[in-house]
Amino acid sequence: MSIYLPILTKLAIGLVALIIQINIMGKGNLAPTNALDQVQNYVLGGIIGAVIYSDTITVFQFTIVLIIWTMLVMTFKFLKEHNRYVKALIDGQPKVVIERGKVDIQNTLSAGLSANDLMFKLRSQGVYNLAEVKRAVLEQNGQLTVILNGEENMKYPIIFDGQINMDVLDVIDHDEFWLTNIVKKQGFEGVNDIFVGEYIDGKVRLTPYESK
Repeated sequence: MSIYLPILTKLAIGLVALIIQINIMGKGNLAPTNALDQVQNYVLGGIIGAVIYSDTITVFQFTIVLIIWTMLVMTFKFLKEHNRYVKALIDGQPKVVIERGKVDIQNTLSAGLSANDLMFKLRSQGVYNLAEVKRAVLEQNGQLTVILNGEENMKYPIIFDGQINMDVLDVIDHDEFWLTNIVKKQGFEGVNDIFVGEYIDGKVRLTPYESK
């Protein structure tokens, strides 16, 4: 029984660490939508799976490794949510694959999409004619966001996590200065105060981190 005790202890600690990470860093781990969530799951699973059967790594060492990994992930997550450049570095940038009915061949191929893949993604959203598409953006998680000609409401936010979505600004023909002024007119100090901002019927609707 003493042989299996360290294994059971490590397994229990690993399970607790997994539960803690899911609860602290959000349920996104259960359905990963970005690179950080994917890497977190892979590495944590690898650490737990490889270490529990190793006699050379003690329970204490295993616990320290889990603590260090959790702190690293939390640090990267914090930086990603508060800095657009770190977010772009970790998650990558969305790619515009269709602009005003014309396919950007270079962006499409660099994203690993063939013509068949692109048309399949369009058909899955009920779009059968490229000329109907005002803009199509391949998101970091591989999903295709399509904006059709004549649509006034954006399908993704103009502000998210205190950061400006420059692609949306480009689509609606406005700039960062225009959006910042709107945010200040609604009584906020800046974009950093906004959790999510939507562009609906030509108006900007803001949801702040803290209710006014």
